[in-house]
Parts: sequence; C-alpha cells; structure tokens
Amino acid sequence: MANIIDGKKISQEIKDELKAEVASLAEQGKKCALAVIQVGNDPASSVYVGNKKKACAYIGIQSVSYELPEETSEEELLDLIERLNQDAKVHGILCQLPLPKHIDEDRVIQAISPKKDVDGFHPQNVGALVIGQPGFVSCTPAGIIQLLKRNKIAIAGKHCVVIGRSNIVGKPMALLMLRENATVTVCHSRTQNLKEICREADILIVAIGKPRYIGADYVKEGAVVIDVGIHRNESNKLCGDVAYDEVEPKASYITPVPGGVGPMTIAMLMHNCVEAMKRES
Repeated sequence: MANIIDGKKISQEIKDELKAEVASLAEQGKKCALAVIQVGNDPASSVYVGNKKKACAYIGIQSVSYELPEETSEEELLDLIERLNQDAKVHGILCQLPLPKHIDEDRVIQAISPKKDVDGFHPQNVGALVIGQPGFVSCTPAGIIQLLKRNKIAIAGKHCVVIGRSNIVGKPMALLMLRENATVTVCHSRTQNLKEICREADILIVAIGKPRYIGADYVKEGAVVIDVGIHRNESNKLCGDVAYDEVEPKASYITPVPGGVGPMTIAMLMHNCVEAMKRES
C-alpha cells in the first residue's frame, strides 16, 4: 500500500506560510499585487482564474482583474501588458492560457517582463533554470518538488523518469530534478520501449495527457509515482494519466487525482508573486 501524497494539505501549509509572510511585509508598508488577464470566457479558464483570485484573497495579495472580450486584438493585449510592466504597484502578471486563436501566445509570453513573469514561462526565466541562475520556475514542476521534499522523499542519486516534454511541465520538471541531483530520463511520444524505461524509475512523473494510460506494468515495485494529468472519465469523474487503483498497491508514494499535484500549482503561483515583490523591494 502506497503512502498518499496529500497535495491539498501541503498546498494549504504553503499558503498559510505565505499568508504570515505577507502580513509581516504589510506591517513594513509593503503590499503585493497580481494582475490576472483573461481574454474571452473559456469555462475552464474562468474556473482557474476564480481559484487564483480566491488564493490571492486568502493570502492577502491584491488581485487586479482584467476580463477582456474574445475579440480583443493582439495589439490591445500587448498594450495592456506594457502598462502593467511599467506599473510599480503590480508585482506579478498572469495571462490565462489558452488565448483566442488570433493572438500569438509566444508574443504575449515574451511581452511580460521576466521580473513579473510569475508563471515562469518567459524565455529568460526558462534560460535561468537551464543554467542554474535565479528566476521564476513554472508552477506545476515547482509544486512537485515541494510535494517530494515535504514528504521527505530522497531525490539525489535516484533515477527519475519524466513522461512528457511540454514547455510548461515536462522540460522544466526534468531540469528541476537535475538540479536536485537526480539522474533524469525524459520520455515522449516517439520513445521506444516506454514500459521498460518506466519500470527502471525510482520516481516516475507522468504528464502524458492520456487518461489512465500508465498501469501497474509500467511501475517498479516501491517507485514514487507523481500524476500530473487531469481528465474526466466516462462517468464524468476526475482521473489522471495513471490508473490509480492498479498502480497504488505497487508504489511507495503516489499522488491522487484530484488532490495531488493540482492544488500545488496555485500555491506555487502565490509563492512566485510574493517572491516577485521581495525582489523588487
């Protein structure tokens, strides 16, 4: 039976730590603000934006909301970002993805000042991660590192297999595990012998984007299994990329879906916001 890694509990601990820190900074006259931009009204995006605003309210970070219509032009969005870059009262800028098809996401990501890029997507922050310099790290991979560390799971010297090579999860995850002295293998859609490689992992991080794809035959006895996926199954229940019921008896530690990696993403976003304010002041 695996130990369940409780992302809800750990994200709450992080938010409580940040709340205390924000209160103490407020006593010194320092206030933190996050600008949240949403273009259009994609239902999933609206839920995420709502959760981010709730987290800000809990921690004591001011959230400034920009809800723009679907037909907003790329230039109008870039103008708004430039105004927020120049606004000393705003410490973090978050532009909710996906954007409408007529807007180039790469241009928007690159327009946000690296100092206010609390999502950790700007090429300058990604480059800083590659060469081990300070910068903002993508929130989901940063959250996974916290899940491992706060459960006292050893990383150094372990073989970590990351399935997925996206810019938001797979690549930064591999770099963070290298930073923690793991030996890292990255697998993707063209990987041959995926099952055999996964079975060698001490820590298996799954961001494959396919519901319940990873079964017990992919997992070594006693491995740590981190499931980044989130889907709805045929009965409309949330599930991950891992067949949890099959894998849980073999793993030493496992994240559930929901309640594992998901809550950590917002906790680390809040962490990055507070960090941005501290760096500016």
